[in-house]
Amino acid sequence: MDINSDDLKTFVAVIDSGTLGAAAQHLGLTTSAVSRALARLEEKLATTLLTRTTRRMELTDEGRLLLNQARAILAALDEAEESIRVRRQRPSGRLRIDAASPFILHVIVPHVAEFRELYPDITLELTSNDQIADLLEHRTDIAIRVGELTDSTLHARPLRSGAMAILASPDYLQRHGTPKKPADLAQHQTLGFLQYENGNSWPLRLDGGEWLATTPAIYASSGETLRALALAGQGIACLSEFMTKKDIAAGTLVPILAKYYTGYQRPIHAVYYRNTQLSRRISCFLEFLQKKM
Repeated sequence: MDINSDDLKTFVAVIDSGTLGAAAQHLGLTTSAVSRALARLEEKLATTLLTRTTRRMELTDEGRLLLNQARAILAALDEAEESIRVRRQRPSGRLRIDAASPFILHVIVPHVAEFRELYPDITLELTSNDQIADLLEHRTDIAIRVGELTDSTLHARPLRSGAMAILASPDYLQRHGTPKKPADLAQHQTLGFLQYENGNSWPLRLDGGEWLATTPAIYASSGETLRALALAGQGIACLSEFMTKKDIAAGTLVPILAKYYTGYQRPIHAVYYRNTQLSRRISCFLEFLQKKM
């Protein structure tokens, strides 16, 4: 059938303008050119779209059907053109990113140099907040949150899910012994979160279910502080793989109770307000981060 988008645009312009002459003036064409475009369209569709008299034009039923479809097609073409145009621009401006300190230190910071090389006109502003904060109040464009989300006012874009591990230093295990089963943790010093109670329930299989509630001997508000305490031999912690994989590889932290791990994957999301449209600098950062993760 090969309907031309210019012919669709002319058809819509005629309806919106009310006359062939007004449509011609709007489009920068001659009236005869507009008339030919309509005739071409009707010929290709083998139907009459408009009934024309000397005083007015009226849409036929087929014309009304085409008008709705033509508007949708032209809107989609405009959106595609705008997307390509925006992608050709160099993203620039300030990008404010908020995340828990472990995520910034272990996931974002190692790739900042490459991101800056790719997007030198973007100014990064990194802040750490281990709780979900008011994005507007903190002037944050996007926040990275690890764990389950409950705030429905935020739009969430999943980045990945992260495995967990129960960990202790070799020094701690040498002094206190290695737990053989989840129940043994009651005889050990556990490390836990001060303001994130869900983080103190560990994904371990036991007779009563798949979560073990712990009573920490030491609390901290930051996962990075818990990691440092574990490295210092102060107890056993349950931490995300993304922040401890180098410690495990180096042998400075040792996974324990692995056969009881339920396989739970803690979700990681980028969040922003639902009424905020992602700017190019935000979308390019998320695309970059997802590739690195």
